[in-house]
Amino acid sequence: MPNYGPKPPPFGQPPPFSQSTPSAGLRSVSQQMSRPGPPPPVLSRPEAPPSGSFPSTVPPNMPPVRSTGPLGSQALPSAPRTAPLRSFHPSSGTLVVPHSGFPSSSDFQSSGFSDGAMIAPMPPPVARPSFMSSSPSAGSQVRLPWPATLGPVSNGPSALGGPQFPQASNAQQQHIVSPTKLESAQTLRRLSMHSVRGSPAVAPAGAPMQLQSQFSAAPQDIPPFQSSAYGSQAWPMQPQQVALPPAALSAAQPPMFGMPPPPPPLPSQLTTISPTVGQDGIPRGGQSKVDPSQIPRPDPSSSVIMYETRHGNQANPPPPATSDFIAMDTGNCSPRYMRCTINQVPCTADLLATSGMQLALLVQPLALPHPSEEPVQIVDFGESGPIRCSRCKGYINPFMKFIDQGRHFICNLCGFIDETPRDYHCNLGPDGLRRDADERPELCKGTVEFVASKEYMVCDPMPAVYFFLIDVSMSAIQTGAAAAACSAINQVISDLPTLMLIVTDVEDVYIPLQTDVIFELSECRQHLELLLGHIPMMFQKNKTLESAFGAAIKAGFLAMKGTGGKLLVFQSVLPSAGVGALPSRELEGRTNVSVGEKGVPKLLQAADKTLRTMAIEFAGYQVCIDVFITSQTYVDVASVSVIPRTTGGQVYYYYPFSTLSDTAKLYNDLRWNITRPQGFEAVMRVRCSQGIQVQEYYGNFCKRIPTNVDLPGFDCDKSILVTLKHDDKLQDGSECAFQSALLYTTVYGQRRIRVTNLSLPCSNMLSNLFRSADLDTQFACFLKKEVLEIPSRPLLHVRGQVTSFCINILVSYRKFCATVSSPGQLILPESLMFLPLYTLALLKSIGFQADGRIDDRAYWINRAFSLSLPSTIALVFPRMVPIHELNPKENESLIPPRIPLTTENLSEKGIYLLENGEDCLIYIGNLVDSDILQQLFGISSVDEIPTQFVLQQYDNPISKKLNDVINEIRRQRCSYIRLKLCKKGDASGLLFFSCLVEDKNSRGPSYVEFLAQIHRDIQSKISY
Repeated sequence: MPNYGPKPPPFGQPPPFSQSTPSAGLRSVSQQMSRPGPPPPVLSRPEAPPSGSFPSTVPPNMPPVRSTGPLGSQALPSAPRTAPLRSFHPSSGTLVVPHSGFPSSSDFQSSGFSDGAMIAPMPPPVARPSFMSSSPSAGSQVRLPWPATLGPVSNGPSALGGPQFPQASNAQQQHIVSPTKLESAQTLRRLSMHSVRGSPAVAPAGAPMQLQSQFSAAPQDIPPFQSSAYGSQAWPMQPQQVALPPAALSAAQPPMFGMPPPPPPLPSQLTTISPTVGQDGIPRGGQSKVDPSQIPRPDPSSSVIMYETRHGNQANPPPPATSDFIAMDTGNCSPRYMRCTINQVPCTADLLATSGMQLALLVQPLALPHPSEEPVQIVDFGESGPIRCSRCKGYINPFMKFIDQGRHFICNLCGFIDETPRDYHCNLGPDGLRRDADERPELCKGTVEFVASKEYMVCDPMPAVYFFLIDVSMSAIQTGAAAAACSAINQVISDLPTLMLIVTDVEDVYIPLQTDVIFELSECRQHLELLLGHIPMMFQKNKTLESAFGAAIKAGFLAMKGTGGKLLVFQSVLPSAGVGALPSRELEGRTNVSVGEKGVPKLLQAADKTLRTMAIEFAGYQVCIDVFITSQTYVDVASVSVIPRTTGGQVYYYYPFSTLSDTAKLYNDLRWNITRPQGFEAVMRVRCSQGIQVQEYYGNFCKRIPTNVDLPGFDCDKSILVTLKHDDKLQDGSECAFQSALLYTTVYGQRRIRVTNLSLPCSNMLSNLFRSADLDTQFACFLKKEVLEIPSRPLLHVRGQVTSFCINILVSYRKFCATVSSPGQLILPESLMFLPLYTLALLKSIGFQADGRIDDRAYWINRAFSLSLPSTIALVFPRMVPIHELNPKENESLIPPRIPLTTENLSEKGIYLLENGEDCLIYIGNLVDSDILQQLFGISSVDEIPTQFVLQQYDNPISKKLNDVINEIRRQRCSYIRLKLCKKGDASGLLFFSCLVEDKNSRGPSYVEFLAQIHRDIQSKISY
């Protein structure tokens, strides 16, 4: 019989999450879980999670928080199978959360290199957060009157900057008792067109959700990273169908594919506001223009969405990925762990092709849950292991049907009938379900974690090993990058066995000590601290101008070959010596920039196959590599990133590196890298019902066989895209099941299987597909696929594909699903209302710009490839908020409501913050009051703005509020965002304005112009 129950968190710590204020209808159920925070204290590596707590090492102005608990370390009683339906109000539907890598405008030049010196530590079984287990409005359309001509707005290029981070309070988690029922209105909206010139856009009103957590300003030297981060800004879904009235479309609609013609809309559901026209149909009253304040934009919302994954026997469509929701797992998994691009699966491949949409899953098995959600429950079947289908090897789940009085069960994936093991037998109730179904997590929860038996282990699981390589080239020493790396490592180690290893032969790499490279930290802690403190001085006179990156990672790999683990590399210059040496290609990129859009960007491809070959070997021995690039020159990110991408690792990019603004970020990034929920030696596979099969996997992994992906390292911040295809017809009204299984080793050496289940209805109605389309997942799916095309196809071709993706979907909807409308209206399905805005923002991103720095573009591409869904959406769509009036009312978020990304919403008397989760630009208008500048930034005029900026907290209320806002953003983003002050008239101002994606600038047209272009293309395709 399986054993159920929570595993005690390590060191007696609470789970790692900061708690927001309890919502109505919720009661406290669990403790706070924290993300990165201050450096953990020193303890020897425990063989199992011990008890007791750490003494506080947090600065006086920081509340102590620390990541804790192995994955899925806690379990709560199973919830009943059915519960009252909770849907959401149209005012709390779709939303957008910003995250996008800002390009760098400055280009520092300095010589650089590195030798083979490296540090080889092995950290502790780091504290792991425990995991917990989440309906949008149906589709309709939005109509907007369309313009004959559209007005512009102008802007320019780009740059970087930033520093520090905070800490969260010890608020308690909440348990959902009776979530509020929210009704979803079925209405139709049409937005009007006016004959106006330069109508200013009006920022939508609304207050963001209350996310209560107390932060203090971090100290300047080593600010702690807040790990209790959770929560994205929520944006409501507009009601039903969005119609943007532009040029004429045929009033006679063709019959809809797979369904009868739609009935005419009721008068109460439809309000048409058309432009004034003459008998010839031409708008009168001068030049016609769409009112920018009425085009579709994400609106801020203060509501938390209560989401039940299934109600009765039906799947509920999930809330937007970027909204703030609390998921109740009632059979389907939380959408944090797995989402489908369409929440009703098309019955045939032809129907899917007609829609123009993608069918795919975005899987993030170790995603961080909301503080108020139940943790993922652990199930132990003992030596026999979890029950599986004997044909397809699918794991037991809530959708397997028991028959013959419980003596047999039918697999929901392949349909095979299996015999129920004798010790797992249970009689069925009058409803045909097992009487113990609600008592067994594997039969009532969409996500569970099984304890793996010995049959899942080739050898005994190994404890987590961390190995550090530090670049000590002349450039790294002179810029302070080596000292910053040593300082960061010294602060994050709590149980790192280590020894410094120097390899002199960079061609035929070997390790001088085969068995004594790694020690327990308790044996050499003082020596390690002395070593880290002396490394910058030891190499102070180093004059070597070359880097032995390839030789260093090869030596590190040989040291870890027997154990596997994580190799963390701090690199400051172009790898130019020994194994894997790379040529400098930056000059070639500058001379060929004119070919940019028409030629294949070979500089975004790896220089050769050497590093790729090495990475495949590393992955075979379960070695995951993360690279921290602390550079002021060209490093060839395109080639270097091949290593982390193949081994399940990550690239961190600090360009141009500054000891003032980047030291704190480097420390916080490293700390979160080590303490976040993660696993090693992982293998993942997705199984589907008959009729659907996996087409391809996308993400940071190594694939040796078509059905599985190998992940030497995997963490809570990474996702994997799984594209699907039909291999047979599905039955209308049936359900299609998807199951993701992740076999991995925890940092405590425990072998686990995280199983995630999703069952969705099948439909042969095209209108149902559009009604249930998931905008965020659709867009992220296409973005991740197109990212792979950028290095191998002309940029002009890739940009065309991006635009065509948007147009083809809207053409299909217009032809087959839209209600009869007057000509001159662009019709957008409600579920995909912001698709044109997202598409425009993507086209203006640095990865799609031929004139960007090669390393900046390569980093953007690499970052987009494995980001979580909310971060992917935010990557192309930053959040901008005004901060010159920080007076949040009671029950309002610390962060002001976002405003549209256009200059029409800026005032020269105001101060505006624009952030993407990694960098934060603060624009200061030329007419801002000098007293405000003095209180916030310690300067008296805009002319005194420094090129490098570290936020201080001064002794006044508005400075404290600004620090609170920055700290809250860092908490939400789980990232120590860097800050940069910007002003009009210099490179910093151009950088800021280039991020206002709704304005016309050198990167592309304005939002209004782009909508007009989209509409013309739709008309052309329909009339063709």
